[in-house]
Amino acid sequence: MMDSLIFDVDGTIWDTTPIVAKAWNAALDECGLSYAHVDAKRLKGLFGLPMDDIIADILPHEPQDIRDRFKVLCYENEHLYLDREPGLLYPEIQDVFRRLSEKFPLFIVSNCQSGYIELLLKKTGMGPYVKDFACYGDKGLLKAANIKLIVEKHGLKNPYYVGDTQMDANACIEAGVPIIYASYGFGKVEKPDAVIGKPADLLDLAKSDK
Repeated sequence: MMDSLIFDVDGTIWDTTPIVAKAWNAALDECGLSYAHVDAKRLKGLFGLPMDDIIADILPHEPQDIRDRFKVLCYENEHLYLDREPGLLYPEIQDVFRRLSEKFPLFIVSNCQSGYIELLLKKTGMGPYVKDFACYGDKGLLKAANIKLIVEKHGLKNPYYVGDTQMDANACIEAGVPIIYASYGFGKVEKPDAVIGKPADLLDLAKSDK
């Protein structure tokens, strides 16, 4: 029986790609790298990777010192932009979190930078529904390791992970946790353990898992 849910962020809880694209393009301009501008569509294909891998994809021919400067500016701009204009939450996700949290604990695990999950919880008011979270930026651990960390820390017996990409699925395989594929998100998942077409489907899934 499902005893908890662990959520991905981008493509599962909200979509920030149009705003992040503006923030990162401003950082590129500041670094004199306007040729490398990104758009929301491209970011949807990159989100889920650790930040260093994303930057390597965006700036494959730039030296490390330039990439490092861009990364710092990305973090600064992203927080500023998202604080002014938060991401687009998927339909009914706040109510889904509220109702699910009455049944069992909810967690978030992402390959995002430090502060990103905190910003999500602050801007959406969903903080009271999330018991704990972990991300790549805090300890340098990738998603599979952070899933294991949450499972072990909280003594979870039968957690499920909700994500939207094959990268999420691969992390779940490594962590030994089933994946619920959020098909409304950014990517595709081969052979998921369950599929939802919208966040509210999780409510029925949680009821049926007995």
